[in-house]
Amino acid sequence: MADPTTDWSRVDIEALRQHLIDMDNVTLRARVRLEEVEGGARFEATSEDAAVTTSIRAMVPAHAETMDGVEGWTMQAAEIPGGAALVVTGADPDRIRALGFIGMMTVGMHHQAHHLALAAGQNPHAH
Repeated sequence: MADPTTDWSRVDIEALRQHLIDMDNVTLRARVRLEEVEGGARFEATSEDAAVTTSIRAMVPAHAETMDGVEGWTMQAAEIPGGAALVVTGADPDRIRALGFIGMMTVGMHHQAHHLALAAGQNPHAH
């Protein structure tokens, strides 16, 4: 059931595969430290493995940019040694802290469209 408007010359399943590897690295291999901040949390995701660090630095800033303002949360990301920090604040800091880093990284209804865009050869993070 292909989309008849698909430009098959642009399809890039390898880009989607690399993104899924990044997701796997961040989810399973990153070390995350939570620090409570006023109104939310600061999550520091790091690794000594260069490939995991690269994945963290690809995923965290892109997710923060996409999700900033969703759920009434402010999301900001910054590169730190070995990875990236994600600061999330909002009206319900207990919810933010309970969801944790992985919860924050999975929030949002954009994931399926994001993956389809990658597979179609588009860069959903290019501006």
